[in-house]
Amino acid sequence: MFLNVAHFLDHFFLLIFPTAVLALHVEWDLSYADALAYGTAAFAAFALGTLPAGWLGDRWSRDGMICVFFLGIGSSSILTGFAGGPLTLMAGLAALGLFAAIFHPVGLALVTEATDKPGHALAVNGVWGNMGLAAAALATGLLTDSFNWRIAFIAPGVGSVLVGVVYMHFLRQARLRGSKTVKKTVALLPATNNQRLRVFALIAVSALFGGLIFNGVTVSLPKLFEERLVDYVTGLSEVGFAAALIFALAAFAQLPVGRLLDHFGAKPILLALLTVECLCLAVVAQAQGALAFIWAAPLLLVVFGALPVTGWLMAHYVPSEWRARAFALEYVLSLGVGSLAVPMISLLHGRGGFFYLFTILAAFSALILAAVFMLPALRKEPAPIPAE
Repeated sequence: MFLNVAHFLDHFFLLIFPTAVLALHVEWDLSYADALAYGTAAFAAFALGTLPAGWLGDRWSRDGMICVFFLGIGSSSILTGFAGGPLTLMAGLAALGLFAAIFHPVGLALVTEATDKPGHALAVNGVWGNMGLAAAALATGLLTDSFNWRIAFIAPGVGSVLVGVVYMHFLRQARLRGSKTVKKTVALLPATNNQRLRVFALIAVSALFGGLIFNGVTVSLPKLFEERLVDYVTGLSEVGFAAALIFALAAFAQLPVGRLLDHFGAKPILLALLTVECLCLAVVAQAQGALAFIWAAPLLLVVFGALPVTGWLMAHYVPSEWRARAFALEYVLSLGVGSLAVPMISLLHGRGGFFYLFTILAAFSALILAAVFMLPALRKEPAPIPAE
């Protein structure tokens, strides 16, 4: 349960700023593009912190790292809420991103340890993460309209620190009882070295371009709705509600995808998801009014639905003792390039709105689709013969 809450908070805190900036840039008399650029600090630190977080998770303590996550990300958000200018704002966001980097390499390794059906487990955990995205847009809009953008950072930060204190108490009680986490080993799929290289190549390509697509879509969505739904929304609360509704609907796409992965493997699932993703990105680039909202729904469904796929591949091709570092390497690629999404949005929006952004993202999606053909077909181990 704590791992699900951690994934929820991880995405929640990263998506506070893209909505809060709609009020911040007015208060500080900045353009949207200039103010949004300050958010680069969070995503850059998010990428840089991933490898050391994965290393510490494997070498020190994965449970201990989750404690650090809860306390660190909450404290950083509180400090960001007290920012007095651009430098202190970027410092707070950088600290927030650094602690946010802990969850994916460490938390996902813990999730895959406790099940023999990693597709379903990763999907359930992913739903919590994506509900964090939905809650961030809604809560930030409501708190900013009701109070100000600072409270939108401070209030959730206090909540995360409290969760961290409860988690530390839970671990202490578990140690006193002598209880241990039950670990289940996922049988690695039989594969030649060449096939494993092809799998890792697909993971690398997906991480590089998928990070840009995910961050590009999720960060730009509140502003996209503010511009394209001008006849339907009048304040940040309504913009936040529209974004939250799409995020919430999309969050549950991971559940059927997780079950399909455990049954059919990654290749056919990715081919279907990425085909729809390319189409939706191309349409959203031009859609206006209600059509922008209508086409954003299936776009987010497939973007979020694809999230458990690389985790499923890791669980079936990477031994458990290396898994946190493998996840860390994947997320270094994903987040390192994905951190460029914020300055890319800032640059492209200033030169022509969102048409160029979503057209470029559609091209990136097509590149991942081409790389999927490198994947080997799913092959399961034969059932073991019981000893007489």
